[in-house]
Amino acid sequence: MNHVLLIDDDVELVGMFAEYLEQEGFKVTYVHNGEDGAREALGGHYAIAILDVMMPGSGGIEALRRIRAASRIPVLMLTARGDDADRILGLELGADDYVAKPCTPRELTARVRAILRRTQAQPDSGPGATLTVGKLAMHPEGRRATWDGRPLDLTSTEFNLLEVLARNAGKPVSKNDLSEQGLGRPLARFDRNIDVHLSSLRHKLGPLADGRSCLQTIYRQGYQLIKD
Repeated sequence: MNHVLLIDDDVELVGMFAEYLEQEGFKVTYVHNGEDGAREALGGHYAIAILDVMMPGSGGIEALRRIRAASRIPVLMLTARGDDADRILGLELGADDYVAKPCTPRELTARVRAILRRTQAQPDSGPGATLTVGKLAMHPEGRRATWDGRPLDLTSTEFNLLEVLARNAGKPVSKNDLSEQGLGRPLARFDRNIDVHLSSLRHKLGPLADGRSCLQTIYRQGYQLIKD
């Protein structure tokens, strides 16, 4: 399914993005305000939503809150270049990634492909295989995960990152490797994306028996999922 939902009040920009995406084989639907965008995104007809943070009225952040309250659809944010506050807030609310405006249609399309590649990827560990690390059980074929038998409510990017860490459990994984394998792109300079997603994962995963988080920061090496 390659149906893209574009939510942006800039009519000219949306037209340019939509034309390029359609040339690249995507089906595109677009709306120009957050309220309609959230309603469309929750309809279940789209592979991904591209959401502009800065919109009048019911803006992008509020639309993202409404989407994440009821759906795990991948969301790619469009943010103003250098606007770290909105970017981090969006990631904390469950956006999968962001692109800073102004950006080219080619860059936007590449980011969409990277997210969909990971979201729709088939597992390489065999049909029905379950990845188990301590209390964590991951089912890549269904993109489901549980902690101590309790379902985990993960975004597509959180699932990707946790899967990378689970496959390397007991070993530190660098932020660049996490970005490459989990987000499908190289880590950008000063990019806090990985840190925000891992902070969210810590909250969603339970503690170990001794009270420590199972996700540890290893100084100058990255992150590690503890085997326990």
